[in-house]
Parts: sequence; structure tokens; C-alpha cells
Amino acid sequence: MAFDPVLIRGDLAAGLGALPAIAKLPPDFRETLLDALTCYLQELTKWNRAYNLTAVRDPQQMVVRHIFDSLAAAPVLRGDRILDAGTGAGLPGIPLALCYPERQFTLLDSNGKKIRFVQHVVGELGLTNVIPVQARAESYLPDQLFDSVISRAFSALADFAANSGHLLEPGGALLAMKGKVPDGELQELPSDWQATRIEALQVPGLDAERHIVVLEPMPDS
Repeated sequence: MAFDPVLIRGDLAAGLGALPAIAKLPPDFRETLLDALTCYLQELTKWNRAYNLTAVRDPQQMVVRHIFDSLAAAPVLRGDRILDAGTGAGLPGIPLALCYPERQFTLLDSNGKKIRFVQHVVGELGLTNVIPVQARAESYLPDQLFDSVISRAFSALADFAANSGHLLEPGGALLAMKGKVPDGELQELPSDWQATRIEALQVPGLDAERHIVVLEPMPDS
């Protein structure tokens, strides 16, 4: 499907108003945000043809399944230093970074072509609050730890805790984006981790369940 920037911008505008955290942003900022998100999706569509960055091919589906899904997690973010673990094509990190320029986002992935795309987008959009890093979460040793580590990529909560828990500041949280409530995964969490919050996410245009699970270390663990 050809990319129609006017159509995509219209789809974005319609859905962003249904996301409470985004609807609160100043009108002038929302206009700038719409331009940036449209540009991001145009670049993603172009690069996806050659590099297979995402299985979603239809740009209108990207609006819902990538942009709105990413931004639905905005109210759960904690603190000013955010890590997107397994960012892939920059999701949810790029949309969230565009909404919150005062926060610092590190976008982490072990796949070189995906990090090259993220670097390209950072340059195209002039993002000063995004640092792309090519590494695996379990081996990444940052200079500073993070208030939130968010991910759409980890298949199991136990793996997320095991591979990313060392990246949290004291008082920080892991934020796992999921479909249905992962009851089986919750039962398999290590004894030193707990789910302190499970939030249903309302994603405009998506006829499927989405949740975010907040994981925190057990006290004195």
C-alpha cells in the first residue's frame, strides 16, 4: 500500500484525541507531534520494504498497532530516564520520546539493521532525547540506571525480569506490554519480583485486549 501522508496524518489526529495523556498536550505541540509521527511512519514504511523491520505492512495498521499501542502506555511511565528494551523499529520508544521531550530515552536492540533505522529516524526528526544502543539487555551496562524499563518484545515476564532487572534505579519499575493478562507468566515470576499493577490499555481502533504489567523487586530483594 502506498503511503499517503495526508490520510495517515488524519488517522493519527483522530486517534490521538482518544488517548487521555496525549489529549492533554498543548494544541501547538500536538500539531508538531502529528508531523513528526507522520514522518516516522513514512520512513518506517520505506525502510520496511527493504529491511523487514515489522510484519505490519499497511501504514494505516501501523498507526493503530504501533503508534496508538505505544502511546497507550504513556500514563504508566515512571521517572525521567526510560529504557526501551528490544525496541525493534523504535517502538514504543520513538512515539513516547516525541511526546515527552523533557525525558531521556535509550532505545536498545541487538539487531544492527533495526538500530541503524532508529539512528536514521533520530537524525531525520532531530531528536535530542533519544540514544540508540545496539546491545542485548542482559549484557548492557549503562553509565546510569533507569526509572522505567519498558518492552513490547519479551515473550515471558520471568525473562524480562531476569534480563532487564539490573538496569533499574532503586524505586524503578519494569513495564511489560502484553495482550491478555498473562496469568501463567505471573505465576512463574521469580520469588524476588512482584507484579504491583496490571493496567488495561485502551488502544484507539484496536479490537483486541492490551495490558501493561508493572514489575518491581520485592522489598529487601
